[in-house]
Amino acid sequence: MGSTTIGVSIAVPEPYGRLLQERRASYGDPVAYAIPTHITLLPPTEVACAQLPAFGRHLADVAAGSRPFALRLDGTDSFRPLSSVVYVKVVEGVPACAALQEAVRSGPVRRELLFPYHPHVTVAHDIAEEAMDRALVDLAGFTAQWRANGFALYEQGLDGVWRKIRDYPFGPDPRPAVPHQATREPASRL
Repeated sequence: MGSTTIGVSIAVPEPYGRLLQERRASYGDPVAYAIPTHITLLPPTEVACAQLPAFGRHLADVAAGSRPFALRLDGTDSFRPLSSVVYVKVVEGVPACAALQEAVRSGPVRRELLFPYHPHVTVAHDIAEEAMDRALVDLAGFTAQWRANGFALYEQGLDGVWRKIRDYPFGPDPRPAVPHQATREPASRL
């Protein structure tokens, strides 16, 4: 049956995802458009194709048992010199991401991490030091916030491009729904 390389992540929504992807490309990162902008829950992992159905069921269970949570990105940092990465910091939602990635890695696809888990959004990886420095400075004032409502399973194609296989929505939010309030549009001038 063969094997494939998969990953699990929380997508950074639009317009933030596209903006960060375009900035990553502008720094000369050759894989910028091959990797959707994301927060990793399971790093690239080679698995037997026969494991995918069981892993999919596990992900569905993890997602169903999880609830939406707030995520906020703010500013930049780097893993240098340990790893040649500049990233946008996750400053809200860190405990939820940490618990989620641990649950994802506890099922039929287990993966030991090379470094302690640290949720982040990569904006430069293995490029010239000057470009890494520019990314660190350029995006220092970047901020974004949204409500994470699930995660997705991705597969890396033979062309190196990561493609979404399936979304896994979280269970219902226990907070009461806020009714939508219609607003009166101002009359247009002719």
